[in-house]
Amino acid sequence: MAPSPNPAPSFPDSQSGASHYAVLKLSSAATPQELRQAFRHLSKLYHPDTTQLPPQAAQSSFARLQLAYATLSDPTRRRAYDQERALVATPYLPTVGPPEPGPAAGRRVSVRRALSGGEWLALLLLGVALILSLVLGLGVAWARGTALITQPSWAVDGVDRVDGAPEPPMDPVLPQTAQAEPPADADAPP
Repeated sequence: MAPSPNPAPSFPDSQSGASHYAVLKLSSAATPQELRQAFRHLSKLYHPDTTQLPPQAAQSSFARLQLAYATLSDPTRRRAYDQERALVATPYLPTVGPPEPGPAAGRRVSVRRALSGGEWLALLLLGVALILSLVLGLGVAWARGTALITQPSWAVDGVDRVDGAPEPPMDPVLPQTAQAEPPADADAPP
C-alpha cells in the first residue's frame, strides 16, 4: 500500500500546554519572516479542507495555529506573551515555617541593619570635628587669658554691671489708667 500524499499530521494538543512556539515548531528567537513561513507551511497541513484529521480535531488544530501566529506576529503581543512565559517558567519556592505576622496596614516596619563603611567614616569625622572644635575653643580662650569658668550675671546678687557697682533697685511699675481730664473751665460754654 502506497503512502498517502498528505499524511495525518501530529499536532500538539491544546490541553497539553504547548507554547505558541511549539505549535509553529519554531524557537523563541524566530524572526517575523520565519514565523510567516512556518505559518504558511503548517496552515496547508492543518487546514480542515486539506488535512486527514477528523473535522473537530482539524478545526481546533487550525484555530490553535491561527492564535499562535496572531500572537507572535504582533510585536507587542509577542513581548507580553514572552514575559508571561518567563513568569510561569520561574519556579515558585514557598516559605518554610509559619508566616510571620505582618505589620498593621499603613505602618512602616523599621529594619535594623549594620552600618556601612561610609557611615562609619562619617561618624568618625563628625566625632573628630566635635573634639577639634572643643580644643580650639578652649585654646583660644586660654590664649586670650579669659576665665574659662565664669559665674553668670543673673546668679550674682545685686551685681548687674560690669564695673561691680550695684544698681539701685527699681520701683515696681504701676499701671496707669487713662482718664480724660476735665477742661479747666467746665462751666464755660464752648
